Amino acid sequence: MNSPRTILAEDRDAPRPIYAVWEITLRCDHACEHCGSRAGPVREDELTTEEMFDVADALVRLGTREVTLIGGEAYLRSDVYALIEHIAKQGPRVTMQTGGRGLTAERAKKLRAAGLAAIGVSIDGLEATHDTLRAAPGSHAAALRAVENGRAAGLIVSSNSQINRLNMHELRGIAAELEAAGVAVWRAQLTAAMGRAGDHPDWILQPYMVLEVIDTLAAIQNESYARARARGVPEARSFHVALGNNLGYFGPHERLLRTRPGKEDRHFTGCQAGQYVMGIESDGTVKGCPSLPTAPYTGGNVRTMTLEDIWRHGEAMKFTRDRTIEELWGFCRSCYYADICRAGCSFTTHSALGRRGNNPFCYYRASELRKQGIREELIHAQRPPGDPYDFGRFELQEAPWSDAPAPTQPRRSLNVIAS
Repeated sequence: MNSPRTILAEDRDAPRPIYAVWEITLRCDHACEHCGSRAGPVREDELTTEEMFDVADALVRLGTREVTLIGGEAYLRSDVYALIEHIAKQGPRVTMQTGGRGLTAERAKKLRAAGLAAIGVSIDGLEATHDTLRAAPGSHAAALRAVENGRAAGLIVSSNSQINRLNMHELRGIAAELEAAGVAVWRAQLTAAMGRAGDHPDWILQPYMVLEVIDTLAAIQNESYARARARGVPEARSFHVALGNNLGYFGPHERLLRTRPGKEDRHFTGCQAGQYVMGIESDGTVKGCPSLPTAPYTGGNVRTMTLEDIWRHGEAMKFTRDRTIEELWGFCRSCYYADICRAGCSFTTHSALGRRGNNPFCYYRASELRKQGIREELIHAQRPPGDPYDFGRFELQEAPWSDAPAPTQPRRSLNVIAS
């Protein structure tokens, strides 16, 4: 009889969770005002060490290549070192995302010794803005110390930022700060209207603001490459700006901000939830992506189903596998890139408008509407109920854009629109 690993290897075209993001606890040393999971207190029913080991073994059988541990704060579980070792010794790369408040030099060394390969430290603004978002004075300084401690321990250190109306005008300052700290890769994503962020609707970017944000990120990247060339350093070793999956979409900077120098050109290819990505919550709930709202997207729980059965048969796990453009609505239904993009990031759209399939946070869309003298605006309509990974609702309306350029023909080819 074939082993599970052999069976999966024979079916190479089948969806499999190459990348798993695993929230191992909701306990956190922050109570961030923009936290999608409303982390802070520990869940009462979080998986035991033995249950986590079983889940890790199932991920290996499913062919997972990288596991990112998150929280809350993953390092606040005393058994995190044993879990990292248990996963890493079986082959998958183990990484961690953190707010960094308690990532001491000693803790970073222990994580590295257990087998952790890399760590991403969240920095969401310059000092005052970051500390406001994190609801913790001194959090910004602690995050920069975490970068230093991670690098000293031999970890690959990256950083990520959630972009919102509090920090969108600080992007150059954030980039300079991170580059000076030795961060090699800075990943930018939008703050979505989920969890506590949904309690602050005035923090969420208006759709037309993505044009300024992405143009600024592209300028930062081009300037970084220019500095590298001036120093005789390969662009591949320069400070790199990367777009998260809920930001971007087929504007003039798409390939610049999704492709590393020397690598194959990339552009957004649609939501990968349930195809190559899996999210696991600390109570064993499994979703196609860690950021998806829990209630509409639960595929099952590892306490009542095997992880393999959830992945293969859980109805909520399969929405990207079975979808067509018939699911799309609004602007996205008739968009030139509908077949490729499928309305972008599912969780960001769902948490804003109450269902996926029509994504206003899109560079191409905002740019095309601007040519018509129009911009879209979100009007807050309903607050979230107050649960982890919850959401409220906005309504979308059009308004005049008085400084729009004269209409021009839309750019149709990926080769044309990508720099």
